[in-house]
Amino acid sequence: MITMPNQPDSRTLVSVAMGREPADLVIRDGQWVCVQTGEILPHTDIAVKGERIAFVGPDASHAIGPTTKIIEANGRYLVPGLIDGHMHVESGMLTVTEFVRAVVPHGTTAMFIDPHEIANVFGMKGVRLMVDEAAVQPIHVWVQMPSCVPSAPGLETPGASLGPEEVAEAMTWDGIIGLGEVMNFPGVFLGDEKMHAEMDATRKAGKVIGGHYASPDLGLPFHGYAAGGPEDDHEGTTVDDAVARARQGMKPMLREGSGWRDVAKQVKAITERGLDPRHFILCTDDSHADTLVTEGHVNRAVRMAIAGGLPPVTAIQMATLNPAEHFGMARDIGQIPPRRYADILLVSDLAQFEPDVVISKGRIAVESGKLVLDLPSFSYPDWARQSVHLSRPLAAADFHLSVSGLPGEKGEGTRVANVIGVVEGQAPTRHLRLDMAITNGEVCADLGRDIAKIAVIERHHASGRVQVGLVHGFGFDAPCAIASTVGHDCHNLIVVGTDEAAMAQAANALAALGGGQIVVKAGQIIGQVALPIAGIMSSERADVVAHNAATVLDGFRACGCTLNNPNMQLSLLALVVIPELRISDLGLVDVTRFEFIPVVES
Repeated sequence: MITMPNQPDSRTLVSVAMGREPADLVIRDGQWVCVQTGEILPHTDIAVKGERIAFVGPDASHAIGPTTKIIEANGRYLVPGLIDGHMHVESGMLTVTEFVRAVVPHGTTAMFIDPHEIANVFGMKGVRLMVDEAAVQPIHVWVQMPSCVPSAPGLETPGASLGPEEVAEAMTWDGIIGLGEVMNFPGVFLGDEKMHAEMDATRKAGKVIGGHYASPDLGLPFHGYAAGGPEDDHEGTTVDDAVARARQGMKPMLREGSGWRDVAKQVKAITERGLDPRHFILCTDDSHADTLVTEGHVNRAVRMAIAGGLPPVTAIQMATLNPAEHFGMARDIGQIPPRRYADILLVSDLAQFEPDVVISKGRIAVESGKLVLDLPSFSYPDWARQSVHLSRPLAAADFHLSVSGLPGEKGEGTRVANVIGVVEGQAPTRHLRLDMAITNGEVCADLGRDIAKIAVIERHHASGRVQVGLVHGFGFDAPCAIASTVGHDCHNLIVVGTDEAAMAQAANALAALGGGQIVVKAGQIIGQVALPIAGIMSSERADVVAHNAATVLDGFRACGCTLNNPNMQLSLLALVVIPELRISDLGLVDVTRFEFIPVVES
């Protein structure tokens, strides 16, 4: 069963509620957002003892003693701390501690995290690092055991591989809340033994199985996936996606991250189709550091849901009580009755939703929007900072795309190429078939048609493998290149560019840096963020990482890119479980069929 947090002494809470013992903290005269009943109740007081709530009612004066700290709400809303139902800390390029530093001021007091990014680099020891760091945070951080490492066996090369034995072991660890998103959806509906054994181990432990059905096909494969057991899904992008998942018993998780913004469309399942909102959950999935610092976290998703027509209480339920109940934690978090953790926000305007005060586990964490709580120190070992292994320095020739079997001596002509088409604001790509000119036996980037080269370099085992393809949609208008060791989920080194020499320069500079993202234009590095931990995270503060990551975004723009969040788009182009077309270190993958296809057709 789920490991529950330490329970308080019920006699102590009763004594405070009855006025026999003073509270440690009393909040006076707020408007209680009572998510369990859907009401907003004025003139409410809250008395807190230790980490827990002891009393909620119209007058807590009986619980005030000489040492009780008093906060005057003055009519502000008393909201449960926000919960992120599904997310990846690593997508913020931050450690758990620094992610917490970034999101607590926005009202996040609990997170259910899936560390499958670091798991693809370091395996179980990477998961263990995240579990250990999560355990010492001043907010609640539960970990889902990654289910798909690698995400698509045989189609990519990860740094590690996990299976049913590792899943069963992790289910015995404190802090593990369930199984992370089951991305190998064909493995589920085709009856893959490994995938079903991992889900069986999770069910035996009484924990939640996370879902990830990225296909638009809502026919038999979708029904087979639902029958397999995943209990939620954040991959829906349309109203019909949300409706189908809810009807099949999965909790639709509406995500509002940096690159994938699906709340506005899917919330219509509630506002227009009339579905019960208590079965819907808000999440962020992937949030860039800059988004966290400048725009917010779960509160951003709440704002979007309210703007989409949901009553504020309903939107707040979807980010508090709903995820708490889904993960079996509603006895402890997600609402503000007695015995629950004192995770409480004071908010002046629910539609704008920026908390003035954040209380987590009974302690004041944020005042006037500023973090006042000390965060723990956590050291990452040296091995975690040594993850980029190339067999040799790369050269421009490594990024040539040669075509064989051409007529004539010069190797001229045209061929049909399979090109990855980036879709603004969405994780899925398009499979484009475009005529490409061939010069001297090579296919080159085509600035006029917005076609760049993309390469994936295996960086875990120093195999020397480089796979080159083509991508449309970045809008580059100059010779340039961007390299990144953030390449979900295997996190091999991925490079996109219009100039082979620049691509080699960017890749080599990034390897020397130990991982991160680098932009090269006209022979100069014009943007850079160092991510030395597993090649995907920094131990710097969120504002520092956001500043450095912003130089990468500026670099994209300097190269002509106008996408909303292009580094997020780049990071998913090697994720061979999301349709339609992706590239790995082993080849170009048609994700609708899970088959390798040639970049240039014969």
